[in-house]
Amino acid sequence: MAGFSASLVGIGLARFAYTPLLPAIIDAGWFETSNATYLGAANLAGYLIGALSAGWIVKKSSTASALRSMMLLASIAFFACAFPLSYLWFFVWRLFSGIAGGALMVLAAPAVLAQVPASKRGMAGGIIFMGVGVGVAASGTLVPLLLQLGLRQTWIGLGLISLLFTAIAWGGWPGQVKTQGNATGRKRQPANIRLRALYIEYALNAVGWVPHMIFLVAFVARGMGQGVDVGSQYWVLFGIGATLGPLLAGVLADKVGFGPALRLSLILDAVSVSIPALGVSTPWLMASSVVVGAFVTGTVPLVLGRVHELLAHHPAQQGSAWRTATVGFALTQAVGAYGLSYLFSSSDSNYAMLFLIGAGAIALALLVNLVATVLKTR
Repeated sequence: MAGFSASLVGIGLARFAYTPLLPAIIDAGWFETSNATYLGAANLAGYLIGALSAGWIVKKSSTASALRSMMLLASIAFFACAFPLSYLWFFVWRLFSGIAGGALMVLAAPAVLAQVPASKRGMAGGIIFMGVGVGVAASGTLVPLLLQLGLRQTWIGLGLISLLFTAIAWGGWPGQVKTQGNATGRKRQPANIRLRALYIEYALNAVGWVPHMIFLVAFVARGMGQGVDVGSQYWVLFGIGATLGPLLAGVLADKVGFGPALRLSLILDAVSVSIPALGVSTPWLMASSVVVGAFVTGTVPLVLGRVHELLAHHPAQQGSAWRTATVGFALTQAVGAYGLSYLFSSSDSNYAMLFLIGAGAIALALLVNLVATVLKTR
């Protein structure tokens, strides 16, 4: 429950609640369209900082203290964003929310899974990362309702929800946690071409998901002219997929292995990301929202499980390898978010281009996966 709550607050709400809020922020005149988009990318930049600094944070306190403080930071950021005192103020607090999310992603799952029997780690990992999907679905459901009270009240409401789950998780963290990554992070990882390929694949996925993660609601609300309420409904579908994705991915991996499951996910993901650019009918766009949402969260336990597979003979290196994968993911997602935001601003709001670039990134990840699979070299 603590791991689930950390994923919900740090990623599900702190990152993804901004997507259905983006059109309302623009319409309320808080910030111009281009500035509001860059504020969304600020969270991703913070995510990178949080992933990089997670080990340092733990050294200064403990894993449990770090997890509690990061959940508190994410909650406080919601309240701070209720008062857009300036662009810099808002940018800093969106950055802080990303730092909290990045640290929680690196620390929470390993801290919990270290206490879980190996035979139950697949299901436990699915439950932990299910928190991301529940946060997405909750933001898509609650944000339109809270917006009826006002934009400021919406940020405050999200802050209260985050504080609630922070309190729920407070006493649930195991004491004296010493994760593998913290204990042996300075040791060199064994040479493994497929592990390096996995880092690249995960990083390319990060770029491929940016269009749906940041622009989906705005695409429906403004690009298709259907309004924020309809756009938020697609975000709920995205959240439903994100909720079910980790559990479904875990079941699939148990049946066919993490490697084949990851390969299949890349194929389906590339097709689904491209759908909004094709001008297809509503059912196809609904399917795209659900499937991409499922893989945004479902790919995480697949990559984590694949790391454990590839380093089965080097268990002490699994924690540091997961941190490397998370940092690479955060870096490319931040760069991708800023890059796509710039292209969007300079291309007269060309949404189709964004989704085609995203699909291309995931297709490239699939190519890397296939090449590494053929080589089968350690």
